[in-house]
Amino acid sequence: MKYLKLLFLGITIFLFSCSNDSFPDNILKPEKMQAVFWDYIRADVFTNEFIKKDSTKNPDVENARLQQQVFTKHKVSKETFYRSYDFYLKHQPLMKNLMDTMLLRQQKIIPKIKDTAAIKKYEE
Repeated sequence: MKYLKLLFLGITIFLFSCSNDSFPDNILKPEKMQAVFWDYIRADVFTNEFIKKDSTKNPDVENARLQQQVFTKHKVSKETFYRSYDFYLKHQPLMKNLMDTMLLRQQKIIPKIKDTAAIKKYEE
C-alpha cells in the first residue's frame, strides 16, 4: 500500500510538471498553489479551532490577518491566489490532483506528529 501511494505521488508530480507549460501566466503553478493553499487551510482551521473560542478577538479580522500573512510568506497577492483558486475549481482534474497530493502530504505528517508525541510521553 505504501508503494502504491508513492507511485501515485510520483505520477501526480510527473503530470503536474508536464502540465506547467500550459498554465496561464497569472495562475499559480500546482506546486506553488499547493504550498499556498496548504497554509491558507491551516490558517482557516486555526481560526475555527482557537480564535473563535477567544471572545476578545474578532474571528473574521483575525482570519483576514492570517491569510495576509500566508500571502506575504509565499509572495503571492490575494487576487492571484483567488484567481488561481477559481481556475482550479473550473478544472476539476487539476483540483483533484492538488487535493489528493495535499492529502498524501497530511497522511505523512500525522504519523510523525504521533511518533513525536509518543516519544515525549515516553520520556516523561
